[in-house]
Amino acid sequence: QLVESGGGSVQAGGSLRLSCAASGRPAAIDSVGWFRQAPEKQRELVAAITTTGVTNYGDSVKGRFTMSRDNAKKMVWLQMNSLKPEDTAVYYCAAGRSLSPRPGLYNYWGQGTQVTVSS
Repeated sequence: QLVESGGGSVQAGGSLRLSCAASGRPAAIDSVGWFRQAPEKQRELVAAITTTGVTNYGDSVKGRFTMSRDNAKKMVWLQMNSLKPEDTAVYYCAAGRSLSPRPGLYNYWGQGTQVTVSS
């Protein structure tokens, strides 16, 4: 089970930190991804991280977002800085086996947390 937290509303240029807590499954064997989905848009990869800390970021967030994880705590975080209105979406945490941008390759999903960035 994956549970996200930390979403909310912020003005453009602000920051938020999302958390994803895993339970019931050894987090050390999974890569974890953060995806987001805005209304009427497809779900897209924001960032993903392997068990050894290798990361993959979507082009639109490179240099602004940072993903990290603590395998012992079964926690994953997404630090989001310099937020823009176009970052507004529901953000999902997902567990998979690679850094793939394809949502279908991730087997476990959280319920999502809303991030709203106002201009």
